[in-house]
Amino acid sequence: MLFNPATTPRMKTIAIMQPYFLPYLGYFQLIAAVDKFVVLDDVNYIRGGWINRNRMLMNGVPHLFTVPLRGASQNRRICDLAVMEENGWRDKLLRSINQAYGRAPYYTQVIALLEAMLHFPNLQLDQFLLNSLQQTIQYIGLNTELAPTSRAYGNAELPGERRIIDICVREGATNYINPIGGTGLYSHEDFRQHGIALHFLKSRSSSYNQGKHPHTAGLSIIDVMMHNAPATIGQLLIEKDLI
Repeated sequence: MLFNPATTPRMKTIAIMQPYFLPYLGYFQLIAAVDKFVVLDDVNYIRGGWINRNRMLMNGVPHLFTVPLRGASQNRRICDLAVMEENGWRDKLLRSINQAYGRAPYYTQVIALLEAMLHFPNLQLDQFLLNSLQQTIQYIGLNTELAPTSRAYGNAELPGERRIIDICVREGATNYINPIGGTGLYSHEDFRQHGIALHFLKSRSSSYNQGKHPHTAGLSIIDVMMHNAPATIGQLLIEKDLI
């Protein structure tokens, strides 16, 4: 059965996810689907994951880009890491973005936004990522409340699902939404015992014009913003199912 939070008044829906740098459209579909989005920033960094890297389309081929970190380790938390201070990587990334999207219809607006993100003065990774998320959701017109850090809940000692449920209870949530990839991690019954309905978000195939190239899905939100006006992005954000 599909879940539509708009038809369930007086209910509070939340999501809890690690912060990523300019993640794919589905991440923002999740933000758009909830009343409050909790930034899970005190969990371990995942080397080779998507926390500080993503992909853009360059000459029709997905191209990986990375925000370099100081002392990156899977034994350290996201909130304990920092972005490299040197500007060389920033200049290189901006040149790559220019090469990939210099002729895209919304390049001028989006490149100004990205320049401000990349030169954000706070080098702490959690703050750097939080700022990029805040700036992106403001640009695309989302009004979801962001809880900026999961450290505020003081429950980092709780394992996996128990911690998620604890945050939901503290927030008075009646619905919790997780990306579809987490179906094996959480139990409907465990959430139900705390008065919370568990749902999973499944993105549809949200195709849009990427210029002369065939559509490639799953790229950074950079690609979406370069090719679409904020109002059009708003339409893409609702191309999802909640099950």
